[in-house]
Amino acid sequence: MQPKTLTAEVVSIGDEMTSGARLDTNAQWLSRRLGELGIEVTFHSTVGDTLQHNIDVFRIAAGRADVVVCTGGLGPTRDDLTRQALAAVVDQPLELRQSALDHIQGLFARRNREMPPRNEIQAMFPVGSLQILNPQGTAPGVDVTVRRGDHSTSRIFALPGVPAEMKRMFDETVAPRILEISGGSRTHIEHEVMKFFGVGESDMEQRLGEMIDRDHVPRVGITVSAATISLRISAIGQSPQECRQQIESTRAEILERVGDLHFGDGEEFEQYHAVEKLLAERGESLVSLELGRSAVLADWFASLGQSSAYRGGFCFANLDELAAVLEVDYAAAMETLRRRAGAQWLVAVDAYPPLESNADSPLPAAEVTLIVIDPTGEVFSTTSRLGGHPSIIYQRIGKAALAWLRHTLAESPAPRPASPTAES
Repeated sequence: MQPKTLTAEVVSIGDEMTSGARLDTNAQWLSRRLGELGIEVTFHSTVGDTLQHNIDVFRIAAGRADVVVCTGGLGPTRDDLTRQALAAVVDQPLELRQSALDHIQGLFARRNREMPPRNEIQAMFPVGSLQILNPQGTAPGVDVTVRRGDHSTSRIFALPGVPAEMKRMFDETVAPRILEISGGSRTHIEHEVMKFFGVGESDMEQRLGEMIDRDHVPRVGITVSAATISLRISAIGQSPQECRQQIESTRAEILERVGDLHFGDGEEFEQYHAVEKLLAERGESLVSLELGRSAVLADWFASLGQSSAYRGGFCFANLDELAAVLEVDYAAAMETLRRRAGAQWLVAVDAYPPLESNADSPLPAAEVTLIVIDPTGEVFSTTSRLGGHPSIIYQRIGKAALAWLRHTLAESPAPRPASPTAES
């Protein structure tokens, strides 16, 4: 039996969404995930914390979409009304699920806290609905089937609004259930995220060609965040082994086309992780210098915590200030900093352009010099014209500096391990 093509609606619940006080990133994430499963997202809806409005939104969504995924409204407070709205839509009362209550009480006990009586509402479910386990929080999800007038059904999956909880619950429980709805025997899902830097999204799409078509198997989704491109391979198959085979084949083809831009894998993996890993493998270390009014490199490397590969980051308005602090000649300032920090490598940005505080339009491209000094003191520099929106331009420059460092490291032979000293 061929899998059925499904449509979906994503519903976001909360006054903080309708008022604009909070950016709705959940809907964006869910739409991408649903698309990776081959589900066409046809509507987005946003509704505040009013019971009748929630009931109306769910009835409309269930009437026009095969799958409805909503986030929010599953907390213990009086304005969390999702479970009550769902009960009204399917015309069933709420009932206490002991398994859900035991899970919530267990979470409070592990935190050495007494569960407030109000939290018991989170263990209430419409009669006939299914529970969606929440391994991380006190708000289990609700899975309810709505029967439509044409004898078909719509499946509503209600998830908490906390992104970390929602994402895990969707990947571990909701996605497999959606595959069951679509028919066929494809019940396993595997994902892999590959990270790239060095070209824009349109150039990447051109190089990948048909690989990012919606009907490509497996699906390859492309997203961009502050000039870093993520390719998410989503394989659906009859077994984990089949999924891995799809991923490995697609991964090899991607590397053949754009392998020169690839720096690592994983949702949270960034270039500074790649640099730290490479330096650790070589037994070397790095110091960073940033001129201008930013220190994104220092921030990124500091987030790694204690690291033998990073000796610290320095930020000065210009090179004259660094030279004055080190009491050396202007031309020797960077090399002196590298040696005094005890690092084999130095990476520097000269310089971050000033930002106007009231500017909200892309900055024109400006020349920025990126500098790397290797363990011998040799200087490698490149000048790039970089521009972009003020909110991301410093990150883009910092990432360009890390790309230049990775390029220079790749061209530099790894140090030879020290030879054992012969006994006399």
